[in-house]
Amino acid sequence: MNTLFSLSKKWKNYDVFARQKMTTFKSSRPAVIELAGRYKDLIAQLESGNGAAAGSTGGEQEAADKILFTEMCEICLWGNATDLSLLTSLTYEDIQKLQGSKARREAEKNILSNDFPTAFEVLKSAQKQSDSKERRVDIILDNAGFELFVDLVLAGFLLSANLADTIVLHPKSIPWFVSDVLPKDFGDLLNALADPKRFYETQSEDEKHKDVTPEPLSDKEAEELSFLFERWSEFHAEGKLVIRPNLFWTEGGSYWRLPKTAPDLYEDLKESELVIFKGDLNYRKLTGDAMWDAITPFAAAIGPLGPKSGIRTLALRTCKADVVVGLSPGEDERLRAMEGGGGDSGARKWAWSGKWAVVQFCDGKA
Repeated sequence: MNTLFSLSKKWKNYDVFARQKMTTFKSSRPAVIELAGRYKDLIAQLESGNGAAAGSTGGEQEAADKILFTEMCEICLWGNATDLSLLTSLTYEDIQKLQGSKARREAEKNILSNDFPTAFEVLKSAQKQSDSKERRVDIILDNAGFELFVDLVLAGFLLSANLADTIVLHPKSIPWFVSDVLPKDFGDLLNALADPKRFYETQSEDEKHKDVTPEPLSDKEAEELSFLFERWSEFHAEGKLVIRPNLFWTEGGSYWRLPKTAPDLYEDLKESELVIFKGDLNYRKLTGDAMWDAITPFAAAIGPLGPKSGIRTLALRTCKADVVVGLSPGEDERLRAMEGGGGDSGARKWAWSGKWAVVQFCDGKA
């Protein structure tokens, strides 16, 4: 399909999913506004040096940084619950329930394998040893819309908290699985935030048909959303927030092929302190989409990207397919035995809904 478009005169860069992506982002308005307000307050504290309580020790400050890092990463993880390819039976109200702080707190107990603390230690160690060497974090993106928004929240936090000095975002090069991020989606999102009143208060085609008038944004809400535009645009202009697509991300086959089929990309990723892979499909490609035993170590399942690869990998994945590794003995059996978990059917049905998540790390630089 992409070849057909690329051979045309006027449709070369057309994204058939673009309107759907922005409509879904618009429907995430409550969670976007909540996060924008919290993000603005947090960044103001970080940049004023008031992020820690008065008189706190270095250890207490580091503990506070760790909590903030974990919270931002959890927002990023569960933001991935909004995947357009799986939303055919959900209403916008259902989508909104997947987002927001209360839902996120309730979901913490559903992270089956959690390596966020290890990832924080990696970035904190690099910060302490920092000289002239670039401290870079790469994010292999998954979905556009609200998920890209929370990816940028995480990226902005890492830069403002000095846990990284460069963030490289890796989008897809062509429209692929409905909601996958393209380079243009980054610009579309910033444009929406540049004039939030116009974006949120203009009737969509669907709203026109239903004769629904969008609720106006308050001045405070508009100011907080515009703050995100200004800050992220500034990071992008300064070269701290980089967009770097590569055709490898939309090729067939698993990421086990990376070292030999995309050697330049492989060498580039070695320069990063941490490479974060977002979403279910990236996880399946990392693990070869194979029928691993659930207790197989994550480091073994990612093959050539595992130990001694030179790449530090962190997978953030809400489970939407059978493939899962790195679980404690007996955990898979416990989940299968739950109602709707799959039982003796041979299918790992508990891993289909996005209710459960894994956060798994492998230090390929060790």
